[in-house]
This record gives sequence, structure tokens and C-alpha cells, in this order.
Amino acid sequence: MNILVIGGSGGLGLALVQIFCELDATHRVIATYRSRQPDFSRTHLNWVQLDITQEAAIAKLFADCPDLTYIINAVGLLHSAAGNPEKTINKLDAGFFMDNIRVNTLSTLLLAKYARHALKHAQRSVFAALSARVGSISDNRLGGWYSYRCSKAALNMAVKTVSIEWQRTLPNCAVVALHPGTVTTELSAPFTGRTATQTHFTPDQSAQWLADIIMGLTPENTGQFIAFDGSQVDW
Repeated sequence: MNILVIGGSGGLGLALVQIFCELDATHRVIATYRSRQPDFSRTHLNWVQLDITQEAAIAKLFADCPDLTYIINAVGLLHSAAGNPEKTINKLDAGFFMDNIRVNTLSTLLLAKYARHALKHAQRSVFAALSARVGSISDNRLGGWYSYRCSKAALNMAVKTVSIEWQRTLPNCAVVALHPGTVTTELSAPFTGRTATQTHFTPDQSAQWLADIIMGLTPENTGQFIAFDGSQVDW
């Protein structure tokens, strides 16, 4: 297997990189980072610096890629120096909203734009994007978090739409959105203390569950929104 992990320097992304690097079936892992390369190396692991918001950089990445079995987009934005999840519509900031769209939604669309040729030779391939249950419209009972919710809902639509097109042009590929659960990473750290009713998972736990799901997917699963426990998440 040749595997590409986008956002391999994040807590969950790095855990996925480590899992796939240890599999006997793995031939090569390519992992991306934005600014700081993680201190993790294997002979068959290649780190590549990538700004996921730059289309030219994504095009170059795939121009240099071998044939791939799995592509996993583990990049995500929940908070930054520019803003935090909004408790009320009065806190909505247009710039922060667009940052969420660029990272959480547009990145997967740009990856799909250039990825098809790298997946077309695999007998069974997977194109997966990490989404979130808060992106489910029917599951939204608490409100708030406008930028993050909207960007993940848009991501879910992007995944579903790509899956429909690729059923015709890339029929051996499963295109899915994955919900990793509430994971104790830098992404969620400022907010996990406020969700006492939720179960929190370590990156290693969630990554192992997600890796098992990815390795078990078939083209019949394409277009699905799947949680870490294998259950279907409502759109």
C-alpha cells in the first residue's frame, strides 16, 4: 500500500501516520506538514511541507506522487489566533468564517481535483476526509459554532458529491467522511473541559479505530459519513 496523509503533523494525523508505517502491507507513507516537521521517521516515510490552502502546492504534490491506495485528509481548523467557535451569531467574523471554509472544506475539494489519477490503478482505494458530528444538520441540537459547523456541513456535501462522480469515473474508490470522536488534541484542547458529558479519546485510540475502518472499506461504502465506532452518522 502507498498512503498519503494530509496533515500528518497534527495529533490525529501523526497517530495515523505511525499506525500505517508499522503495517507489513505498507510500501510507502507520504505525510504532509505545514510549518514544523514532526520528529518521527521511518525508512519508508516521506515528509512533505504543504500549505493545504494553496492549489498550486497541491497540484505539485500529486505531480510527484506514486500510485496511491489511501488518501486521508486529517487537516482541520476549529480555532486560531483569528477566532474561536462562536457561541452566538453576534460573534461571527467573516474572515474567520472563510478561514474555516478554506481549511475544512476547500482543502478536500482541491485534493479531489488532483487525486484521481493517483488512485485509478488501485484495485481498492479510499479517499477519506475527517469531518465532525457537529457538521450533521439533523444532529444539531445545541447551535453555536457557526463557522466550524458550516464548514464541516459543506465538507460533508463535498464528500457526497465527489463520491457520486467517482462512482462513474473511479468505481474502485470509497469516498467517505469520518467522524473521529472528541479527541484530546491541540485542535480540541481548549474545549474538551466544557464537554464533561462526552467521552474523550486519545489520538492513538481514535486513529486505530479510523485506520481499521479505512482498511475495511469497499466501493459499496462510498458516500457514507462514518463514526469512529463504525456507525453511520446522519447528514
